[in-house]
Amino acid sequence: MALIEVAGLGKQYEGRRVLGGVDLAIERGEVFAVIGPTGSGKTTLLRLLDLLEAPTSGRICFDGTDVTHSQRHRLEARRRMAYVQQRPIAFAMSVFDNVACGLKWRRAEKEAVREKVERALELVGLAGKRGQAARTLSGGEMQRVAIARALVTEPEVLLLDEPTANLDPSSIAKVEEVLAHIIGEQRTTVLMATHDMPQGQRLAGRIGVLIEGELLQVGTPSEVFCSPQSTEVAQFVGVENILAGVITRREDDLVAIDVAGRELQAISGHAVGDRVYALIRPEDITFTLAREASSARNTFEGQIRRMTPLGPLVRLEVDCGLPLLGALTSRSAQEMGLAVGTQVFASFKATAVHVIG
Repeated sequence: MALIEVAGLGKQYEGRRVLGGVDLAIERGEVFAVIGPTGSGKTTLLRLLDLLEAPTSGRICFDGTDVTHSQRHRLEARRRMAYVQQRPIAFAMSVFDNVACGLKWRRAEKEAVREKVERALELVGLAGKRGQAARTLSGGEMQRVAIARALVTEPEVLLLDEPTANLDPSSIAKVEEVLAHIIGEQRTTVLMATHDMPQGQRLAGRIGVLIEGELLQVGTPSEVFCSPQSTEVAQFVGVENILAGVITRREDDLVAIDVAGRELQAISGHAVGDRVYALIRPEDITFTLAREASSARNTFEGQIRRMTPLGPLVRLEVDCGLPLLGALTSRSAQEMGLAVGTQVFASFKATAVHVIG
């Protein structure tokens, strides 16, 4: 039985739909990340799961009990959860006292408070700042205080809303290190909302993609990023080549797809005549100055239309009779003498093409 299960979960604010018909089950001890663009409903979903708000429609079950409308059941469930907001509150007191708040509100014994707070501060790497005023901490340090304040009550479920938003890279790395340690050492069920896709990949066992209030796909990071089930998900996870076409022939699992009069080959279960989208990740395309013998079934000659530097990489836009976007290292681009107007060959394997209807 799932620890948290929602069915048909919806939320409206003043008649405006924010979430619509979300179905989701979270297993005990699981780390689940909800990813999606800003404004997609991630925070609303977390607030509903934390029982801070009531849904407009649907139901929420926690540990086998329907907690959607019963105030008693909601309060009992909330005592087993902890929620870390995107912008945590720093009370005008020491770091120690900030972390101890939840325990004091629950009237825990003084010695138990001391032991649990010290352990939580040690866990997040702030034991040396226990007596410092919390409001003098950096953003990353305050985020770790908020995580410690949540963990000190020993919740069964930890909810994190954009845990590293607005932090510098060094602080992000430290917070992620803390979260990875918590995930590795404890059996806490973790639900996190983030627009940082690599973060979801690094920390979560499963990912849900939420776009415009709809949960469009749920799966492992590999399933979501390598095999998106819709063009919306594909665009969000960085599949820049989304080519509309028609299956013209097939031989076993190998199919030919007509895209703007050009034929590309892929592995697919679709039938001849099906209208499909061929999805190709930029990093799966190889560029050469001459046609080379390789195992790639797809090779197209084209001309570079645009080159855009992206840190150590260069993004290429190539017109091959069909538009292809790819990437290679800046060093490789320099060694090949690539420039706008250069003729190149773009190659990719049939297995690199993900086909959706």
